[in-house]
Amino acid sequence: MIIQEMTSDDCRAMLARTGVARLACACNHQPYIVPIHVRLDGDFLYAYSTLGQKIDWMRQNPLVCVEIDEFIAHARWASVVVVGRYEELPAAPGYEGSRQIAERLFAPHPAWWEPASVPFAGGQLRSPIVFRIQIGSMTGRRASPDPARPMTGHGERLKPEQSRITALLRRVAGTHRRWPLTGIAD
Repeated sequence: MIIQEMTSDDCRAMLARTGVARLACACNHQPYIVPIHVRLDGDFLYAYSTLGQKIDWMRQNPLVCVEIDEFIAHARWASVVVVGRYEELPAAPGYEGSRQIAERLFAPHPAWWEPASVPFAGGQLRSPIVFRIQIGSMTGRRASPDPARPMTGHGERLKPEQSRITALLRRVAGTHRRWPLTGIAD
């Protein structure tokens, strides 16, 4: 496997195509992480929630971290980490432009507000809180298979010793069939 740094453009492209991220916040030296829906626009990730622990904590400490990842196989994945600052977007004068951006970003997803406003069992209905994370810094890593190592039948690279053993088994057996233990076809 080869691991490479992602460019800023690669990170932004991955953020633009994702819908779910993990939001990490902290309060009183205690970290907390939850999945959230996000949408990218410029230097901001837009999201929504109801009043609860993450909103309470971000109001007290607006420094947050967001992580997204794509996992295809053991040697084929990508991960982006954003460090930023929480900003609530209330339905109040001065926030109209930012809320319009959020509405535009969420509009293609019917009932986007539903997860944030459905009452808990026996609870009352709550209005969603719209917020955004201003991107302060962003890093990304991407893994890909090492082209210098042979592949297994499962899309993973063989270790050099596996490759030698497989070649030996093929010579000894002299058959052209699928090897059940390695997943390698002749």
